[in-house]
Amino acid sequence: MVPTVPVPRRPFDPGDPVDPVCHWYENELGWAAVPGAPVRLVTGLRFDVLEVPAEAGFPALRHLGPGSPVALHGERMRLLVAAGSAEELPGLLDWLEWGALALDLTAIGADGSIEAPPPPDPGVAVEPDPGAPASPGPLGPLPAGARPGDCPRARPGERPTAGPEERRGPRGAARWLRPPEPGREVETALPTLSALGGGAVGGGVGGAPDLVRLVQTMATQCHRVRLRRASAQPLAFS
Repeated sequence: MVPTVPVPRRPFDPGDPVDPVCHWYENELGWAAVPGAPVRLVTGLRFDVLEVPAEAGFPALRHLGPGSPVALHGERMRLLVAAGSAEELPGLLDWLEWGALALDLTAIGADGSIEAPPPPDPGVAVEPDPGAPASPGPLGPLPAGARPGDCPRARPGERPTAGPEERRGPRGAARWLRPPEPGREVETALPTLSALGGGAVGGGVGGAPDLVRLVQTMATQCHRVRLRRASAQPLAFS
């Protein structure tokens, strides 16, 4: 796996405009973020992302530890995994004998990014929205000219002030199902290949979840979703 280090934080500049979402991700979590509408989280540094249909992702959550972040974006689920996992996915699918099938399972790694869900509101439970429209899938490279660490800084001690509905975002927008925890290094909670053979959840190297079990379950569920959707299609008659 790719070794990871926290992204350096820029010194506070009183002249910077306040971006509370960027401030939360960079100052509370130490994650690289790119400002914009919406803010984007840089992948391939501290984590990669596996994306599947939400209905295929929910059965796989049992393989995650309590601190493994998971986001929803419309009808898609994004699971944070160890940095470098995106490069390992094709070979892992081949090894699990899923490589020959077209699965709706994609990975976002180095030079990629995802939409940042609003910071979680501890007083609002996040539930899946089965009626939300499907997202267009993983959003790839960073915007032209954007760099990690470009987010404006809020003043010291300033917290996001968005209300519950704004933090959850509009219907179909990205939101946390299992949010990351400030003050906790995310790497130790991410599924990784180094946890292979670790047994139960949290039983791998360093207590990390097993990426192989996670991918096997998601691939199986993606195949079931594909078959179910195909069987639901009306027959075509010539």
